[in-house]
Amino acid sequence: MVQRTPAPADLEAIERASRDELQALQLQRMKWSLRHAYDNVPHYRAAFDAAGVHPDDLKTLADLAKFPFSDKKTLRDNYPFGLFAVPREQVVRIHGSSGTTGKATVVGYTRNDIDTWANVVARSIRAAGGRAGDMVHISYGYGLFTGGLGAHYGAERLGCTVIPMSGGQTEKQVQLICDFKPDIIMVTPSYMLNIIEEFSRQGMDPAESSLKVGIFGAEPWTEAMRAEIESRAGIDAVDIYGLSEVMGPGVASECIESKDGPVIWEDHFYPEIIDPDTGAVLPDGAEGELVFTSLTKEAMPVIRYRTRDLTRLLPPTSRAMRRIGKITGRSDDMLIIRGVNVFPSQIEELILKMPKLAPHYQLVVSREGHLDKLDVIGELRPEVSGKLNASDTAALANELCHQIKTYVGVTTGVRLLAAGSIERTLTGKARRVVDKRPKTPA
Repeated sequence: MVQRTPAPADLEAIERASRDELQALQLQRMKWSLRHAYDNVPHYRAAFDAAGVHPDDLKTLADLAKFPFSDKKTLRDNYPFGLFAVPREQVVRIHGSSGTTGKATVVGYTRNDIDTWANVVARSIRAAGGRAGDMVHISYGYGLFTGGLGAHYGAERLGCTVIPMSGGQTEKQVQLICDFKPDIIMVTPSYMLNIIEEFSRQGMDPAESSLKVGIFGAEPWTEAMRAEIESRAGIDAVDIYGLSEVMGPGVASECIESKDGPVIWEDHFYPEIIDPDTGAVLPDGAEGELVFTSLTKEAMPVIRYRTRDLTRLLPPTSRAMRRIGKITGRSDDMLIIRGVNVFPSQIEELILKMPKLAPHYQLVVSREGHLDKLDVIGELRPEVSGKLNASDTAALANELCHQIKTYVGVTTGVRLLAAGSIERTLTGKARRVVDKRPKTPA
């Protein structure tokens, strides 16, 4: 791996600003955003009035805690265009979430919003070591999902050459990487593993490819997953964070020189960490739910949007802005198994510590009588699959079961399958949890 640290002269002034300078800008922009939302979005006017607050009540950044939250339900209740703060004719693009239940969450962008988005993604790619003239292979899905077009516009804004591959067609992904020799790939980490496996299936070493940097997002991933990808692909694996409701990819991104958590671009997105149960704002360093308020969005401002992602706010290091720690789970899809809180990332960490197990798994939740049951489905790595006898495979399953019980605190069943048995994603996010519990009548 070759470090591609940006020179200080390449950074924007705000990336090197003092805390006082940044907070002064945030307060100015937050006042505008609250007023913009209140004056132009009926939902926010009603919500602020019901909470007894007004945009003029914001005197300091801490006063934001007086204002009500919004969440995915807010977007669905105002489907499709009820949260737009500008006339629909001024909205130049519409994206939607990739949610699997209910209506999509719709987001809109003015021309200035698209410009801002391109700028923060370009900033993110530069933080990851990208530079003008690099070739960027984009395997995020294009369409209503914000990943593909968000990455595309940002890469072009930085001056890169874009290969808009989108997801799927894994054999062709490998062919184009070999033929075009891109420097950077932008994709989900789980699909990057598919690409790595396809290199190996074709008898090629993925570490010998032209790729130098992978910018991975759209799903939580662990430090163990980073180590897995970096060692097998011979690249720097950098985390980019975003969500369509707030903007898309590029809300935060890691710096290649530190790889110590995505830097939040705080000049556009103001973060808070709250207690997910009480809504109380927590101090920096405490783990809780991440909340964002947009500071510059025109078409669809978001005020105290509850992301449901569980993380911490960390102090600045490589840039003047705060970072977020690795996402440890979500407050709304955390599994509770017989009273124990279980996050897929915890089990992923344990699987990746076992060298004979592949980084592909599913958690299957079912119900026995009145109690929930969790089964972990894993698979063997190709180099050992078919070579281990039943006794050795059972011993591996027992060891993983023991590790889960010891470190997570829940008893699970474990089944280990042959290499390639677990369904692979074609276009993005891995399906980590399969919930077979009977639905509770509404």
